Amino acid sequence: MATKSLHKRESNLANSNKQLEILSNGIFQSGELPTFKNKIAETNQFPLKAKKLEVLQINVGYMCNQVCEHCHVDAGPDRKEIMTRETMLQCLEVIKNTGAHTLDLTGGAPEMNPDFRWFVEEAAKAGIKDFIVRSNLTIIRANKKYHDLPEFFKKFNIHVVSSMPHWTRGKTDKQRGDGVFDKSIKALQELNEVGYGMPNSNLRLDLVYNPSGAFLPGDQTSMQKDFKKALKDDFDIEFHNLFAITNLPISRFLDYLIASENYEDYMYALVEAYNPVAVSNVMCTNTISVSWDGYLYDCDFNQMLELPVNSKIKHISNYNEELLEGRDIVISQHCYGCTAGAGSSCQGVVA
Repeated sequence: MATKSLHKRESNLANSNKQLEILSNGIFQSGELPTFKNKIAETNQFPLKAKKLEVLQINVGYMCNQVCEHCHVDAGPDRKEIMTRETMLQCLEVIKNTGAHTLDLTGGAPEMNPDFRWFVEEAAKAGIKDFIVRSNLTIIRANKKYHDLPEFFKKFNIHVVSSMPHWTRGKTDKQRGDGVFDKSIKALQELNEVGYGMPNSNLRLDLVYNPSGAFLPGDQTSMQKDFKKALKDDFDIEFHNLFAITNLPISRFLDYLIASENYEDYMYALVEAYNPVAVSNVMCTNTISVSWDGYLYDCDFNQMLELPVNSKIKHISNYNEELLEGRDIVISQHCYGCTAGAGSSCQGVVA
């Protein structure tokens, strides 16, 4: 098992190195576009520094019941990388001994980790008050053992952040697969039934929009109004906020950009939309990303590119908050995606 895990990590690293080479060469190496490092240096924001830890974002595994075209995690049913209970116990020790107030669980489909519910229960005992689960919605309808997830989420007052590419069937299924839209609508209705997303409810239900092509998202406020009206009128669905997130040029989306010959145009668009105000509020400054096998990254995008934190502390098992706080954030050209326009993070716009 250990040998298989090592081979998988070596394969992932080779693929990450290839993607980093693509991002670093060409238009950046030639000087046609400024590197992200040079860009933030123009406004005296280099090096980008980590602040006090507030959010522990944990990827509990890459397994997913969907295979989405834009997925930066390259998740799917065939992915076997799953966080073990041993690594979860190490995460719980960090939760008990740091000032982190938010536990952000992601995947894949985080609910598919066999220890997902146990982990949530233990984290609650350890003092976590704010839970975020990044759900693809369809997992709720995927199998009978997941049908009670809305009630489980409610029990722990989990903030559900759900993927929803569009309010129409055609655009959603094109990006995420046939049948995804109908299953997502059913799941949203079930979440509404237990109180999620309703006006004045403290059961938070937010949706996430990612563009389906090689373009940047539109204005988040306007899009939210459109989503709210369409889902209410057509399906009587309520939700709180819409997060418009820019697709970063990594993993499947980078492959798509190259295959469709849109890579250079997309990178030009990101650089032209660069907003220095967004830099100071990017999520990597107050968040640590933990991979399924316990390694530490500044964000889950860096995790996918195998760019570990700039510290001698590389793994959750030897976590040291004092040594990690104030570290230089590891950056590359993909970081333009988080600073384009109004900025983008897992919580939507940042500027």
